[in-house]
Amino acid sequence: MSFRTATAAFELIRPLRQETPLVFSSPHSGRAYAPEFLQRAQLDALEIRSSEDAFVDDLFASVPGRGAPFLKANAPRAYLDLNRAADELDPALIEGLVRAPHNPRISSGLGVIPRVVAQGRPIYHGKITRAEADDRIARVWRPYHAALQGLMEETLQTFGEAVLIDCHSMPHEAIETQGRPGALPPEVVLGDRFGAAASRDVTDRLEMAFRRAGLRVARNAPFAGAYIAQAYGRPSRRQHVVQVEIDRALYLDEARVAKRPDFAAFQQLIEGVLSEVIAAFRPGRTALAAE
Repeated sequence: MSFRTATAAFELIRPLRQETPLVFSSPHSGRAYAPEFLQRAQLDALEIRSSEDAFVDDLFASVPGRGAPFLKANAPRAYLDLNRAADELDPALIEGLVRAPHNPRISSGLGVIPRVVAQGRPIYHGKITRAEADDRIARVWRPYHAALQGLMEETLQTFGEAVLIDCHSMPHEAIETQGRPGALPPEVVLGDRFGAAASRDVTDRLEMAFRRAGLRVARNAPFAGAYIAQAYGRPSRRQHVVQVEIDRALYLDEARVAKRPDFAAFQQLIEGVLSEVIAAFRPGRTALAAE
């Protein structure tokens, strides 16, 4: 049994009783594309989904049944990116902005209101107004982060620590060249901002669970964690964040943005990982180290 809270911005699924300091979030799997947004976009309905962490929320759907809350986006990443700061506004997209100091995410079109999707394809024909950008942030970004902040504070108060697992997927092409020459690329990348967002002990436990499932794991390359890891990861305060990136090719037909025929088998594998991870963080186990 679980409790669901649904808004335009997110869906929060809580267990009847939270039994772990773990909190799960999926900020990029939203797929509620409003017709008016699609009409304004110059991309077709498939192209606009290329930045989406498609079906990651389905991979992690079992966590409320295991005693952990799960917060997932409803609004799509192409509409607003919840893994960016609210002030990462792009002057090339939003009218009336004065150019700010260099920010590589904004420069590449991947600010809080994205200008492009995967492979740099522009979303819009022209610019949007500052009022529209502010409205999206007020209706989507602020409610989502208020819910996430509330979960972290409640969990910290209840368990004395809070561990956020930030759930993502990565395009296969982004990792094809990763790793040592001649070695296979990683299938999972754990990002803890090189220890700034989570203690080594926390990331070690996650890595061990994925490796025992037979998956190749790397840390912080090519994804070390973005805004959520930076904003919520405070290991010295016993508040940890690890960004989990899973190779989409393991479960997704990327060209069609459709589940592979063996999706259920991979979902079952991930559920085994989650079972081990939740057991590893069950209260009463070895206390988390704070770095």
